[in-house]
Amino acid sequence: MKRPAVRKRAKEKRADTALIARLDAKLPVSSPAARAAVTEWLADTKASAAAKSLSKLCLSHPALARVLDGIAETSSYLWDMIRADPTRLARLLTSDPDDELAALLDAAKRTAAMARTPAAVMRALRRMKADAALLIALADIGGVWPVPRVTHALTALAETALDVAVHYLLRDAVKRGRLEARDKSHPEPDSGYIVLAMGKMGGHELNFSSDIDLMVFFDAAAAKLADHIEPQEFYVRLTRDLVKLLQERTPDGYVFRVDLRLRPDPSSTQVAISTDAALNYYESRGQNWERAALIKARPVAGDLAAGERLFRDLSPFIWRKYLDYATIADVHAMKQQIHAYRGHGEIAVEGHNIKLGRGGIREIEFFAQTQQLIAGGRHPELRGRETIATLAVLAADGWIDGQARDELTEAYFFLRRVEHRLQMMADEQTHTLPADPERLAQLARFLGFRGRDDFAEVLLGHLRKVEQNYVKLFENAPDLLAHRQRLSFARGEGESETLDRLAHLGFRQPPAIVAAVRHWLDGGYAALRGEQARANLAELAPLILDQLSRGENPDAAFAAFDKFLSGLRGGGRFLSLLRQNPELVRFIALMLGVAPRLADILAQNPHLIDPLIDPAFFGSLPDEAKLEAELALALGETRSYEDVLDAVRLFGQSHMFLIGARILSGSVSAEAAGEVFARLADVLIRAVHRIVENDFAANHGRIRGQETAILALGRLGAKEMTANSDLDLIVIYDFDEKYPTSDGKKSLYGAQYFARLTQRLISALTVQTNYGVLYQVDMRLRPSGRSGPLATQIAGFSGYQEREAWTWEHMALTRARVVSGSPAFAARITAVIHDVLCRKRNMQTVADDVVDMRGAIAKEKGDANGWDLKYAAGGLVDIEFVAQYLQLVHAQALPAILDTNTARVLEKAARLNLLPSEDAEVLRPAVRLFHDLAQILRLCLPGAFDPKTASAGVLALLARAADLPDFAALQAHVEETQRQVRACFVCILRKAP
Repeated sequence: MKRPAVRKRAKEKRADTALIARLDAKLPVSSPAARAAVTEWLADTKASAAAKSLSKLCLSHPALARVLDGIAETSSYLWDMIRADPTRLARLLTSDPDDELAALLDAAKRTAAMARTPAAVMRALRRMKADAALLIALADIGGVWPVPRVTHALTALAETALDVAVHYLLRDAVKRGRLEARDKSHPEPDSGYIVLAMGKMGGHELNFSSDIDLMVFFDAAAAKLADHIEPQEFYVRLTRDLVKLLQERTPDGYVFRVDLRLRPDPSSTQVAISTDAALNYYESRGQNWERAALIKARPVAGDLAAGERLFRDLSPFIWRKYLDYATIADVHAMKQQIHAYRGHGEIAVEGHNIKLGRGGIREIEFFAQTQQLIAGGRHPELRGRETIATLAVLAADGWIDGQARDELTEAYFFLRRVEHRLQMMADEQTHTLPADPERLAQLARFLGFRGRDDFAEVLLGHLRKVEQNYVKLFENAPDLLAHRQRLSFARGEGESETLDRLAHLGFRQPPAIVAAVRHWLDGGYAALRGEQARANLAELAPLILDQLSRGENPDAAFAAFDKFLSGLRGGGRFLSLLRQNPELVRFIALMLGVAPRLADILAQNPHLIDPLIDPAFFGSLPDEAKLEAELALALGETRSYEDVLDAVRLFGQSHMFLIGARILSGSVSAEAAGEVFARLADVLIRAVHRIVENDFAANHGRIRGQETAILALGRLGAKEMTANSDLDLIVIYDFDEKYPTSDGKKSLYGAQYFARLTQRLISALTVQTNYGVLYQVDMRLRPSGRSGPLATQIAGFSGYQEREAWTWEHMALTRARVVSGSPAFAARITAVIHDVLCRKRNMQTVADDVVDMRGAIAKEKGDANGWDLKYAAGGLVDIEFVAQYLQLVHAQALPAILDTNTARVLEKAARLNLLPSEDAEVLRPAVRLFHDLAQILRLCLPGAFDPKTASAGVLALLARAADLPDFAALQAHVEETQRQVRACFVCILRKAP
């Protein structure tokens, strides 16, 4: 009689510990649409036992309904998993999540141990990943597990996948006679194969859709390879097979994306490196960022004993026994590189990067790691891998106070929760909050907030506390800068010491530097003739020289600053602002070194420094209404047509500078920068269109029923503009053909009238004035190209697109949008474009045309230079052509795919199941990467980019834009991305160019 009681108690215990019984904390806030979607799904599947069980669970546990509502509204990835297998959902909800996760991992190990083929192992791992991902998501969303438990669970999942995959590959190598092992069922100890987990995996801190950062080494002396096997070739092949087992997409999905770019010199080394080569690299060439990266490293798969030996050998490189002032200075420089001038005050919520942005996760990690680098050699207790545990030790040992520990810990947990929910939305490794207000509101509800504003208030509170602690980092450390800045430029006073210090700072011509600074202080330039300007500069000079010395060529940086001062207008106020905001000196030094065109604009318009110290500047980007109001104010002060042309150029240059400053500071994403560059162009084009049309009408009158519109294509149409993008435009018009003559004193007839008007319009945008050129304009995409009329009547435009246009012209039309014109006329043009794009097409014919066009471009422009990001094989043109092809062949059946923006087209195509998930996994991150890099390159360089001749500052900016530690890692990443993009292009178009 006792056994049933025992079983009953066990059942009651399981019920108490079941996931559904523990739903708590800040559950998602339901919306009516989400509730309706869940109710409809349950009704559709009500016949199944699982659906009946879920309906009962929802009634008995109201919190479950909120969890399901949040998933249905916000996470297409999780919702698809739930709908695909409701039985799995019911099982997970009624299980203890800790026991269930352990069972899932053990079951995968057992299944894989019996597998005889790679396909069987891949299937077992992918099914384990799907079940575990849903379980972990439910435990996170439901507040069942705190953040540390979630990240440990995700890390355990990754470790199991790695362990299973490596075990299978090594067993297979033994079976094939390539590797010898004392125990053939456990070959790892004799393999010499070392897999180190890096980054968040090394620290047990993986996020929901994280890549896993690995470094792979081999100890040939520890391995027992067959005599005919060459170690390097064997281990490289083994590593590539490992990546395939984990990363390749199959009908069951993928396990983890694998990132091997943290290895030594990734652009020139194999994916597996011998331990001897690795130790030699770190001893001779290792950098401080690599020391920081290795703090979290740990052996996780393969020959763990060999891994521990390697780690012991690396320990002297990571942990220096003595405080090294050069190291401290380098750590300061690392801090400055990560925290390039990003202003203060307001932080934009929409589009904010919670990892890399102000007050983000990276700043918390850096706060801990830099102090570990400096003191960990003498204090072994500081050598922990987990960020929060490290903060606790730092506080316990008196390195930081309890308030800093608590604020950073709370912020870290909050930001990691946000990061997880953000990545759950589409299983993407993203850290950028939605720019779209509705999507941001959905995310806020998913996190348990009532809406965007409640979420923003809490988020901004944490970001500001992180930023405040980060800014104070090292403020009690030895004041190296003060030591370096003991410089005197008074004649006969300490000149010898100053020359020595300048040489120590890296200047090759100290006497020339001293002479130039004295020239400044004597009022040698117009901007320095005021007493206050010279006084401010005298105080700033040591800081300026220190910042200029930090680049690769201090003398060249000094010459650039000297040129800047020589052209500066109104130096008194400008230098006063610099004195009050010394952080801006570093930003100007950066600008002079990497973006001299921006520096020239600032020298001619020093008032542009004002927004950089305005707390609101680094918040939201200006919307159209604000830009239009500012432009109207500027135009209101003009007195002539020539004044108008100058005013629009000055306005355009000013805002291009400010957008460029945001790009340089890293405080705006490439997508947001592309949109705001386009927004600025839209506003300027509309203003110029209106002014030119009115001025033209003053002489030539108007034609009855006259309408004109400007159609944007290319980068402007797609809202993907960079700092120096041309404008691809088409002018379309219409009029009452019964009255074709204008009514002015110099009347013109029909087409002639609009051709002349278009010429005036192009001239107004492109002519050189005292303030330079506004834009370059390209009209070659108009019907019939250069041989066609400058302006096209709407009937002719429609007829040409319907009957004469080539496929490439319809491809261009996918990015067309009306940027100026009356709403009614714009709607007519938009309808014509929509009808053309949605007509039925032969898929193979379009594919052949697209491939031929890509081949022709490669023949004309070349595609071998990987840093020609647009035209390189696997570059932006490949991605854009895929997006345009998908629209042309699918728009008739699914017009929802249409969009002018490449990234959004790919997102829609994936959501509509028109783009295979494995291709979307490649193309969507690739287009973001290439746009991120293109924004930097177009801003900094007037011509082509050559890594061999580019400055270290530009290379560092590019690496930062891609969130990579150095340019070597970026080079390897770009090459691999382009290889994958070209493979996608060939797969989708079924033919290589």
